[in-house]
Amino acid sequence: MIRAVLFDLDNTLIDFMQMKRKSCEAAVEAMIASGLEMSKGKVLEILFELYDKYGIEYGMIFQELLKRLTGRVDYRMLAEGVVAYRKGQAACMRTYPNAKKTLVGLKAAGIKLAIVSDAPSVNGWIRLVELGLQDFFDVVVTLHDTGESKPSPLPFKKAVERLGVSPGECLFVGDWVEKDIKGARALGMKTAFARYGAVTKTGKAGRTRPYRPERSGADYDIDDISEILSLVRQRDLRS
Repeated sequence: MIRAVLFDLDNTLIDFMQMKRKSCEAAVEAMIASGLEMSKGKVLEILFELYDKYGIEYGMIFQELLKRLTGRVDYRMLAEGVVAYRKGQAACMRTYPNAKKTLVGLKAAGIKLAIVSDAPSVNGWIRLVELGLQDFFDVVVTLHDTGESKPSPLPFKKAVERLGVSPGECLFVGDWVEKDIKGARALGMKTAFARYGAVTKTGKAGRTRPYRPERSGADYDIDDISEILSLVRQRDLRS
C-alpha cells in the first residue's frame, strides 16, 4: 500500500529551467543597459558556462560573470543585474499545470507528502513559499539537511524516517534518472519518471530540449503530474 508520495522539487513540481533562463535574460539585459558592452547571446552563453562550473544555485554567479567579462565587479552593474534577476524570478516562478490540484487530491486521499531536493535549504523553501506550496508537505528535505545530494541514500532515508513509513510504502516522483529514479529505487521505493519536466541542456546559453530516454528505469513514466493520482489508486500499487 502506498502511504506517501515524495517529490523532487525543480523540474518536477516547479518549471525551474524556464524560470532560470527568463530570470537570467532579464539580468543580462539590465547589465547591458547599464553599460556592459557585449551581445546578450554571448553573455548568456558565458553565464551558463559559469553555472556549469559553479552549480546552478551558486549565489555569487553575477560577480563571477562580471570578473570574467570585465576583470572586475562593477557594483552598480551587479545591482542592476541582481534586481532584474529577482524580479524575473518572481514573475516566472510557477508550478507545472495540475500540480496544485494533484497535491490537493493526494492530501484528500490521506497520502503523506514530502519533498526531497538538492536545492540549498533557503532556496528550496523560498520557492515553496513563493508558490504557496509550503503547507502541503509533511516533510521537506533539502541539501543542508544531510549535506549530501541524490542519489546518496541519506536524503531519501531522512525523508522516509521523518514520514514514519517504510520505503516500500513510498512512491518517488522525479525528473532526473541518475539522481531521482536510481536513488529512490536503490532504497526500495516505487518510482515515477516525470517526463514532462526532464530536460537536457544544449550547452548554448542555457537552452534546453526535452529528455526522452528509451528506458528511464522507473516503474512508471508520466507525461503529466496529475497521473500520480491514478497511480496511487491502482490496486497493484496499493496492495
